[in-house]
Formats: sequence, C-alpha cells, structure tokens
Amino acid sequence: MALSRLRIGGAWNGVLELDFGTFTVGMLREEVHRRSGAGPDRAISMICGGKLLKDADGAETLSRLGIRSNSKVLVTAVAADRGLAFDREAAAEADRSGRLARLRAAAAALAERHADGSLPVEDFNLELEDQSGQKVTLGSEADKKGVMTGLMLHASGKSLIEKEKYKDALEVLIMGEEAFALCDPKFIEMVDNVPMLQLDIVWCYFMLRDISCLSVAGERLTKARKGFERAHGKDSTRFRILQAGRHAELAIYLRLELLEGVVAYHSGKYEESRKALSSAQSKYVQLQVPDDALSLLMNMGYKEKSAKRALRMSGQDIQNAVDFLVEERAKKTRRYEENIQRQQEILEQKRYGMTPQKKAVDIQRLIELVSIGFERDLAAEALRLNENDTQLALDLLTDPDKNSALQHQISSRKAQRFSADVEELVSMGHDRAAVMDALRTLTKEEALRQLGQPLPRDDSPPPVGAATEGTSAAAATTDDEDAAAADDATAAAAAAAASPENDRDEEMENEIAKELPQDAMTDYDIEVSKEGDAIAEYLSMLDSTGNI
Repeated sequence: MALSRLRIGGAWNGVLELDFGTFTVGMLREEVHRRSGAGPDRAISMICGGKLLKDADGAETLSRLGIRSNSKVLVTAVAADRGLAFDREAAAEADRSGRLARLRAAAAALAERHADGSLPVEDFNLELEDQSGQKVTLGSEADKKGVMTGLMLHASGKSLIEKEKYKDALEVLIMGEEAFALCDPKFIEMVDNVPMLQLDIVWCYFMLRDISCLSVAGERLTKARKGFERAHGKDSTRFRILQAGRHAELAIYLRLELLEGVVAYHSGKYEESRKALSSAQSKYVQLQVPDDALSLLMNMGYKEKSAKRALRMSGQDIQNAVDFLVEERAKKTRRYEENIQRQQEILEQKRYGMTPQKKAVDIQRLIELVSIGFERDLAAEALRLNENDTQLALDLLTDPDKNSALQHQISSRKAQRFSADVEELVSMGHDRAAVMDALRTLTKEEALRQLGQPLPRDDSPPPVGAATEGTSAAAATTDDEDAAAADDATAAAAAAAASPENDRDEEMENEIAKELPQDAMTDYDIEVSKEGDAIAEYLSMLDSTGNI
C-alpha cells in the first residue's frame, strides 16, 4: 500500500502519511480532531487549495478530490454549531448552484424545441412579439434559439429581482447575455431586449451595493443607452409612434439616468451626476399617479394595478389611459384566441406525427396545400414524409401512383388507429356500440369527454397506429405490412422519447413559462419607489459635498 504525505497546519501542525486512495475527508477530519486535542464541543474545518473540504456522502477519498502528495491543509477548530453552519452554507450554495444550472438547461431545452420546429411536448407555446404586440419571425434557427433562451433567462432574472434575490438574478442575467451573444448582431441591434438586460444587470450591481463593479457598470450603461437609441429612435420618437404617442418608456429612462448619476457620483464627476439625477427626478415626478385619476379609473371597473400602469404609460392623461386599457383588453382577447388556435394546431400536429428529422408538420405550408385543393390528411402526410418541403410534397401528391399508395397507407393506418381506440375505450368499461358511434365523428380525447371518463395522462404512450416517423417519400406503399411496420416505428419512437436520457425538467420548464411576460409592455412597467428613494439619497449626498 503506497502512502503519500499530507502537511497539516493551523489547529495542529504536522505531517500525516496516508493512503489517498482509501482515506476519506471524514476519516481525515477525525484524525486531525484527535491529534489536535480539540474537545467534543469543537468542530474541525479544513481548507486545501482554496476549497473547503466537505464530507459529502462520506465516500469522497482524498485522491478523488484532487489532493496530491505534499499538499497542505489549513485546519481550524471552531465551535461545533459554527461547523454545522459551515455545512449548511455549503449545502445551500450547492443547492443554489444546482438550481441555476437546471434553469439554464431548461431554458436551452425549451428554446431548442420551440425554435427548430420540433413537435411540442408541453401544453404551451413560445412565440415572439414586438412592442406593438405583433408576432416576430426570425431568420435562422440559431437566432431563434439564442433569442428565446436569452428572453427566458432575462424573464427569470427579472422575477428574481422582484423577489429581491439580486445575487441569483445577476447570475441568471449574465447567462441571458451569453445567449443573446450567439445571435446575429445586426438583429440584436434592432431590438431593445439587450439594452434592457444591461440595465437590469447594473440595477443588480446597485442593489447589491457592489462598488467594485463601478467601471464595468459605466460601460454597460453606455451600451444600454446606445442600444435604446438604436431600437427606439432618437429621443424615443420611433417607440412613441408605435405606442400612439404615449411615453411608455419613461420609467426605463428614469432608472437609466439614476444609475448613470450613481456611477458619475462614485467617479467624482459631481456635476455630471447632478445633471443625470435631476433629469431622473423630473421623470419620477411625472410617473406619480394622482389619487383622483386612479379613483376615477377604478370606479370604471379597472383594477388598481392595471389603472396605475395605464396612467403611468399615458402621462396621467385619463382619456389616453382609458384608450390604453381598451387596447390592452383587445390584445389580451386576441392573444387568448390565438393561444386556443395554436393549442388546436399542436393537437393536430401530434395527430400527424413527426417527420424523419423529428419535426412537426408545418401548419402554414399545410394550409397552402389545402388551399389548392388537396385533402388535409393527405397533404399533411406528404409534408411529413418530405420534411415540410412544399415542392417535394407537391411532386408526391401530383404523381398518380404515389398519391394512390399514400391514400391507401393513410386509410389503413386510420382503420388500425380506430380499432385500437375502440378496444382501449371498451377495455375501460364503455359500450362498444357507443364507443364506435363516438369515434366516427370525434377524436379519442373528445369521445372520452362525451362518454364521461377522465382523460389519460399526457405522458402515457400513444396507441399503436399513430402517424409514423422515420419514413422516406419512397416508402409510401400499398402493403398493409409496411403500414404496420411504420406504426411499430412510432411505438419505438415513443418509447425512446420516454427513456431517461430524454427526460425533461418539466418542473423548471413550467416555472420558466410562468415567469415569461404576458405582453410586450411588461418590461416597461416599473414600480419606481426604490428609484425615488435612491434619487433623493444621492441628491442629498451631492448637497453635502457642497456641489450645487
């Protein structure tokens, strides 16, 4: 057995010769405790290479922790309750790091699925909107992934800011910044999400009172101001046109000027600081909601939060605020209808199955083919087989022999699916005749509702007979055996999707989805009480310097 030397210093000084391959942290702690003569009310804390040595599960050997021969361990004897506090802090930090890693992975996984046309596996859909509430379509798949990941992480960071968890928020916002950096710079320059992110990062610096970040804070604020000007136009003219002349951006610029004033103050630029803080104070006054105006809107039936938001974004003009609320309600109704439609489209896509590359059938291209006279199921199968290539789908549909083979395959699959669904519902205790009547006009889920039974779990495997994947255009044949083989491939794909390596962090993904803004103006709706206090504090500090 080869022994290695370990130098100990601190509460006990000496050299131990140990087998690093079998000696654990717990064993080392006990040995040092015994040799140091520390009493039972004392705990041993050990640091090696700048890291606190933790017992973990008790099986971590010194060699696995990277400790080498002649390494030095600094030992401290502390009160037992303090030692427990160290352990709790280490466990809390490990839990925090693990949660942030999960958050990043879940955001990336969501972006991957929603950006590349994959078949959705959740009951929500992610879409991008501009400041006027219109859907935004990006060019490349890489840009979609980068933007979606960045937006989700930014939203999670803002949620942590609202909970005053500024340290965690800062880490998540930095992750979002890294995601945006993967996008085409020409696109990023045209939107205000990145400058908004820069502003939120500096706000975290400020709330953490981290003066060490002063220089980088100034650089970030400069980038934010330039980014806002590119996205909003000079003096926000372009932004205000989109917002019907409203000053919805006022709170954002208040925070920007406050932080610019703070950075200038700590850099000794007192005149520059006063100018920025005075401008921020003017905006703060403009954002104060009069009680009579708020009462008037609330008497019209609007909730306090919505009424305050409308008044702040419309310069306290009551009629303008009412118009804003009416528009917001109309947008909400439209968004709800669009979400219902999209959910129906997702159900339809799931019914058609995935392409060989595991993408969903493109509904817009399907609508184009249906509009020129092709039957919907037939057109969907042609697109699925040809990776949503409209021209290849048309070639298949307009070839009489291939079209006939495709129709036969679809009919055979529908018959198998119908039979499987009938047997499944009958096995649940329903009358066969009633089941067959229901399934002739309804989907299985609709039939279950009509028959009064609960829906199956979302993660239950689909019955054999669902649309296939992994088939090429040339594979459309008239043989029932081929259709059955395709159905077997579908079942295998479903089993693979349920395997452990494909498990998704559903809890974290749902948490991210809940934190996403419900409309494009959410980021502009800032409750500025903290900003108001900070403005007053720094103006008072300027006065005390004798700088007027």
